[in-house]
Amino acid sequence: MNEMILLKLGEVVLKGLNRRSFEDKLTANVRRRLQHYGSFRVYSKQSTVYVEPQEQTCDIDGAYAACRQVFGVIAVTRALPCPKDKDAIYHCARNYLDRALREAKTFKVETKRADKKFPMNSMEISQYVGGLLHDAYPHLKVDVHKPELCVHVEVREKAAYVHGPSQPGAGGLPIGMGGTAVSLLSGGIDSPVSSYMIAKRGVQLELVHFFSPPYTSQQALDKVKQLAGELTAWCGRMKLHIVPFTEIQEEIRRACPEDHFTLIMRRFMMRLAEGVAHRTGAKALVTGECLGQVASQTMDALTVSDAVCTLPVLRPVIGMDKEEIIRISRRIGTFETSILPYEDCCTVFTPRHPRTHPHLEEVVEYEKALDVEGLVQRALDGTERVTISIADIS
Repeated sequence: MNEMILLKLGEVVLKGLNRRSFEDKLTANVRRRLQHYGSFRVYSKQSTVYVEPQEQTCDIDGAYAACRQVFGVIAVTRALPCPKDKDAIYHCARNYLDRALREAKTFKVETKRADKKFPMNSMEISQYVGGLLHDAYPHLKVDVHKPELCVHVEVREKAAYVHGPSQPGAGGLPIGMGGTAVSLLSGGIDSPVSSYMIAKRGVQLELVHFFSPPYTSQQALDKVKQLAGELTAWCGRMKLHIVPFTEIQEEIRRACPEDHFTLIMRRFMMRLAEGVAHRTGAKALVTGECLGQVASQTMDALTVSDAVCTLPVLRPVIGMDKEEIIRISRRIGTFETSILPYEDCCTVFTPRHPRTHPHLEEVVEYEKALDVEGLVQRALDGTERVTISIADIS
């Protein structure tokens, strides 16, 4: 039998009558994620997703790493199946984990017997296999509390499976089970993290970026595409909607007070994102705003920018400090791209003294000098759509 991968389900096991639909979505997501690593058979049974390579050429290392990035999986381990026989289990453990057994000083065997027809119970299996392993590796000492190596044995319906310690999975819920949302992707540190965090709750994302040539460069746009590509490792394939924003920013500068530039710009962004949401069937907007981080992210400012929206606005990082956001950014692999020194539209025409406590009535009055509907419609009509997949990661 060949080595395979076992994926342990997280929150999915807590679902009721709709649990099957969550498991089906998860297995479909795993299959899609592994298509670049060879031919695998993926199926779900007894709160576990089994990933079996069908060819010798399958990239098991790449598949293992990819499985750790699939939302809905709480733990991932490589395992070797063997016949459901106590001696076969022992020999499988000794051969498969030989190197780890030689290097460890303490160990224990932990067994789960899902197949209740097996003649030995979990404790008896652990004692039998553990005793033989101790004889084969006399340097090992048994430590049932904090062993250096835990040999896991799972006796299931089809076979027995032997493996070492598992690694954490991505957690959360399978992508596609939480609806669709439009996420505003600026190119900074916060917005990729907020996209990741909302996708972790099973939300399929449509990405929106506001592009302002000649004030922002092609390099800045390429940076955003790179960030979107890096997010696909976690969020799956997404569409990036590139919205032209130059005319809107120039009109705001021409007709509105300087201290309200950023705030009125944010209101246009929310209108445009909601326009994309209506076109794509999305049910919410997602932003990387963090309370009090900049002038446009005070409670008063957020109230004013939200006033133009009819859809809920989700802000996953609203209560986090910058160090927490950076820590997640490093872990998901977007930090180094986020800090590349290319400007985005939020840095264009930045006011010297932005208004931190605006009044909605004042902002509405200032916007009367603009053709709001016409500006929004022209921007939406000029939007470019790009499909970003895992293959686009450079």
